[in-house]
Amino acid sequence: MSLTTVEGAGPTVLVRMRALRPELTPVENRIAEQFLTAPAETAALSIAELAARCSTSTASVVRFSRRVGYERYRDLRLDVTRAAMRETMETDGLATVSGDIDRNDSLADIVAKVSLAETLSISDTVSALDVGVLATAVDAVTRARRVDVFGVGASAVVGLDLQRKLVRIGRTALEWSDSQAAWTSAATLGPGCVAIAISHSGATADTIEFLGIARATGATTVAITNHGASPLAQRADLVLTTAARETSFRSGALGSRIAQLMVVDCLFIGVAQATYDASMEALRRTYVAVHRARPEA
Repeated sequence: MSLTTVEGAGPTVLVRMRALRPELTPVENRIAEQFLTAPAETAALSIAELAARCSTSTASVVRFSRRVGYERYRDLRLDVTRAAMRETMETDGLATVSGDIDRNDSLADIVAKVSLAETLSISDTVSALDVGVLATAVDAVTRARRVDVFGVGASAVVGLDLQRKLVRIGRTALEWSDSQAAWTSAATLGPGCVAIAISHSGATADTIEFLGIARATGATTVAITNHGASPLAQRADLVLTTAARETSFRSGALGSRIAQLMVVDCLFIGVAQATYDASMEALRRTYVAVHRARPEA
């Protein structure tokens, strides 16, 4: 019997596998990769067939099953089958082009693969995101006298998006693109402030340092990351988990960025709703200000 929650009531087994990847051994990663690359096909394999496919032993497959929460391999197979069916239904109507982006893909193949990965990144993040933790983060940001946001690379783009959204509704929010400036600002936070750090891996050293400094001041710390057991998450009071699917073109942060933006939008809208009248008035004033400064030709 499965030791985890019933599929559909939370993150699917495939989402959990992706989240565990940084913690798995090389052998476990080979087994996880087999499931994640071809879930329906792999779920049809016997334990011996899967072991042979991954060049490992049946004992390793059993250990992997337990690592992802199952005492019996057949229960893992059943949940993987359910998760694969769910993905098929959620992507019904999208072009069916399987696999990672390849050097020989046509532009149409690239469009199909990117749209599939981003659609599933959003869907998986919906299942992985703890709404209770999100509500606590919304309350903390709503009450905060100041919010500092920091991320590196593509995560910095997401941080800037959140900062500008919060400023638009009258919140005091700062975003830092330079690590030392972010650390300096974090050191001036304190109780009643919020520090939000964004990192797909949760292992970006500068971002971890930022959240650690902020936490030491007594500020409420929030991490937006794909890995709930990451070093960044360990320094956070609140962890908002994404479930992004990355392609080999990781530098573009395809899946992670879209998943992070979805979480950021939920956080922002939650804050705006909690201060509805003031937020609507602030949005009206900022809209008027922009359009007066740049009248239409």
